[in-house]
Amino acid sequence: MTQELIDLRNSILAGRYEDALAMVDELEGMSKQAILRNIQSFLRVFLIHLIKNQIEQCLTNSWVASIRNSLVEIKKINLKENKKSYYINQNEWDSYLEEEIELAIADASLEVMNGVYNEFQLIEIVDKNQIISTALNFLELTYAHSVKDLAKAIIGTIIQLPGGEDWKLGKR
Repeated sequence: MTQELIDLRNSILAGRYEDALAMVDELEGMSKQAILRNIQSFLRVFLIHLIKNQIEQCLTNSWVASIRNSLVEIKKINLKENKKSYYINQNEWDSYLEEEIELAIADASLEVMNGVYNEFQLIEIVDKNQIISTALNFLELTYAHSVKDLAKAIIGTIIQLPGGEDWKLGKR
């Protein structure tokens, strides 16, 4: 990125404004791609824990923390600097979820039921449509709540997951 900034500066100083604007567009695209990769990383962690919950029908404190933290980070990263628009709009999550669900299942196979299923077995067991539907419900919260209020809203939805009431009551 340093070289790109040097090239940009030199283009401006030399009066090559079209070249400079092209470089600005390129830098903007690179920045957006980095942000989207960061969002996808948190999305995968979130999906892994929804998969584990679906298969094992329970929740643990660490799963809840991972779900909550992933969604809070997605909210923070997804919100553009103007605080009014998003990198991924509310109606655009389907393609990101479809991209990440397969990878999340493969990664979850290492953890679900202590790794008893390989990724090929787990993909046959997981109800992907249900996971995506649940994920969309949670992701909607990131648009409806401020960062400050989001954690509480997430917990309200988490207790509706399988094992959520038991988790809330401290039962295992």
